[in-house]
Amino acid sequence: MLGLLKRAAVHVPGPGCGFVAVRVAGRVAVPDGCGAVIVDGAGRTRRQAGAERIVAAEGEVAWLFHPGPYQAELTPFAAAPEIGLRVDFAVDSPDPRLRQQRFDLYLASEAVERVELAALAGAMESALQVELAQGHLELPPCATLDEWNAFRAGFNQLMYTRFGVSVDDCVPVDLAASRDYGRMLAERDTAAVVENIAAVEVAAEPAFDAPATDARVLRRLFLELPCLMGGLRQAPLPTGPGQFARQRALLHRLDLACLCAATMPALELASPGQPLAAFEQVRRARHSQHAAHALDEAWALLARMERADANLTETRLDELDRIVANLEYHCVGRRAACAGEPA
Repeated sequence: MLGLLKRAAVHVPGPGCGFVAVRVAGRVAVPDGCGAVIVDGAGRTRRQAGAERIVAAEGEVAWLFHPGPYQAELTPFAAAPEIGLRVDFAVDSPDPRLRQQRFDLYLASEAVERVELAALAGAMESALQVELAQGHLELPPCATLDEWNAFRAGFNQLMYTRFGVSVDDCVPVDLAASRDYGRMLAERDTAAVVENIAAVEVAAEPAFDAPATDARVLRRLFLELPCLMGGLRQAPLPTGPGQFARQRALLHRLDLACLCAATMPALELASPGQPLAAFEQVRRARHSQHAAHALDEAWALLARMERADANLTETRLDELDRIVANLEYHCVGRRAACAGEPA
């Protein structure tokens, strides 16, 4: 909820103004009720609170954020837009046990100039829809109290692990009065037609910004994979020696994927001094895009592992094996100078 910024001062009109965080420059005072996150060139973060002025060193980036509370209406099922959840949430308080707060990592790895409330709510909605569609969370019609509590616990953990926000309240709401389902279906059909037309033209012009997509994803992989691995190491331990050995092997593979992500070649070069064809750059960026999807799945899995029953360890390891395999495949694809090149 941050308003427009001036170089010497920041106007913060209070919660509900559309912004959660904004990037600032210069010696800016931290307004009452707000916090600051300073990110250095290596992605390390530190928090600053109170009315002090932010002093960022050369190469550091400063963010101002308001912890909330915020309110958003999420649609848990894409096929039923009239069914909603009214969610009250806030940026989580600092945990002294953590070297880096999850919300701070979110700012360092994914935010660009500002974090709009609508964009953050959209990302939260997408993460929820994926978990429900894959059966990792359950929200049945006319849920019993136990079913609702199980959903709330899983939803809360997912939001904290993925975005660093805490859900204070979550209630079902009927959105039929504010959602024109017929119009939404018509827009969906129109979008499908446009997508088909774009598919015909994709050979002549890439459908997305390959350099921006690639740079954004590589930054996420570089900053988030070490923190993700730290969370996986602290998750409930396997119950048997075979599971423990398997978990150790998966973490070793993640270590190698982390090294691979940190040493990626430049998008536009096939080798030093040799430019790469535009269509191969698009292919590389597509692999980066899929690697980001695997990273999101890994965060969601970590949220489930932190709440997992010991009897579910084998299932969780199967999921982690699949996610790591996808991450490895797309990291190798991003590194290759042409399709089909051996690792």
